[in-house]
Amino acid sequence: MNARRLPTENVAPGLAPLSVLPLFLRLEGKRAVVAGGNAGAAWKARLLAAAGAAVAVFAPQPSDEMREAAGGAVNGTIALHERDWTPDDLAGTAFAIAALDDEAACEAFVAVAHTHGAIANAVDRPHLCDVQFGAIVNRSPLVVGISTDGAAPVLGQSIRSAIEGLLPRGVGAWTAAAKAWRDAVRERIATFAGRRRFWEDFAARAMLHAHRAPTEADREALLDGRPEAGGCVTLVGAEPGDPKLLTLRAVRALRTADIILYDDLVAAEILDFARREAKTILVGKTGHGPSCTQDEICDLMVRLAREGRRVVRLKGGDPLIFGRAAEEIDACRALGIPVELVPGITSAQSAAASLGVSLTHRRVARRVQFVTGHDHRGGLPEGVSWPALADPAATTVVYMPRRTLARLVGEALAHGLDPRTPAVAVLRATRPDERVIAASIADLAEAVPAGEAGPMIVMIGEAMRLRDAHPLEAWAPAAAAG
Repeated sequence: MNARRLPTENVAPGLAPLSVLPLFLRLEGKRAVVAGGNAGAAWKARLLAAAGAAVAVFAPQPSDEMREAAGGAVNGTIALHERDWTPDDLAGTAFAIAALDDEAACEAFVAVAHTHGAIANAVDRPHLCDVQFGAIVNRSPLVVGISTDGAAPVLGQSIRSAIEGLLPRGVGAWTAAAKAWRDAVRERIATFAGRRRFWEDFAARAMLHAHRAPTEADREALLDGRPEAGGCVTLVGAEPGDPKLLTLRAVRALRTADIILYDDLVAAEILDFARREAKTILVGKTGHGPSCTQDEICDLMVRLAREGRRVVRLKGGDPLIFGRAAEEIDACRALGIPVELVPGITSAQSAAASLGVSLTHRRVARRVQFVTGHDHRGGLPEGVSWPALADPAATTVVYMPRRTLARLVGEALAHGLDPRTPAVAVLRATRPDERVIAASIADLAEAVPAGEAGPMIVMIGEAMRLRDAHPLEAWAPAAAAG
């Protein structure tokens, strides 16, 4: 009998130390100076002009990129002066950039900039910089800046690329609408709490409909306190452990949730995608350990949705494969609660990718079958097609077989499964502490250590033989069989 576990709310950690303070600088209509004419200086000049600055560039021998930049400002202006800078050139300057080869020349430029009250930056010389440029995600007027404090600019660019994929391009139009609607919100909604709720509903609607521009109907519905929908539930697949394998749709669901009900198998890093205001509640079910019952989870989920909350039910792997999704879907539909399904990468795919094998192969594995290792009572499930498990042309993936593995293997062998069939048990797939145990199917149950914590999945079939074998050696069993 499993011990009962009550739902437990997480407490968010406090603010961690910052190496730099991220700020955003308004340069519209202000003077900026760039000393130097290489390609890097050209890009900096373009950025300053994009922010609305009147940029003066001083470069005796400007690069082709700088000449192109001078004629291609998208907002402010770029004026190219083919000579060295002088101290008088920095008068009235708000922002000054040195892109010079000589250290002493950079120091002199920064010193003069400071005498004129300008903010200074020296390219590739962080010790001379008042501020540093980070990687930028541009959804203007929404702008995301990324800093590595000068330690790893290429890493910053990689992170920028990841955010580009997560942040819908249309969200810029919603940000512009927020700016235009702010006065109307103050006039129509008197209380701070009311305005806060307005912007929370606005943010949820923006992320859900970032593919289109906002309309007057959106504005009026929000101002009248009519959210787009009442409470709802979204079942989200969280992948077995690696947060990098989350789908974009899953991340967006997390970002719009009021409350997240999550399982023990969900990696802690995945909860970082939730907005700060969201509550995260552990409702885990552990095999033969402390657990919230399924009825308790369903009751909590629908109660919160009926209160008008946007609830995300976050499950490890894919909720549609041995994730009890059917029971939770039925609980929502029985009360007319909207329910959405966001599939995830199931454990079979994650484990196979981690091993570097394909679950199918036209020579040796023409079918994949998923089997649960236990029924609702924790025993070996009834109704398993043992001849199907013995099929040499199939890859069989067994979910959650920790307590029943020996019995399952015994039945499969008794029904014709070749005892030499390769098999792999993967514990804690895709996590940093992942463990892989490979053996013939006849020896696998004995090779798996008893009592080791974490989820386990077992994969059986000739496709597993290809994991470490040389390509020519890998085909030997199939060739020998004719």
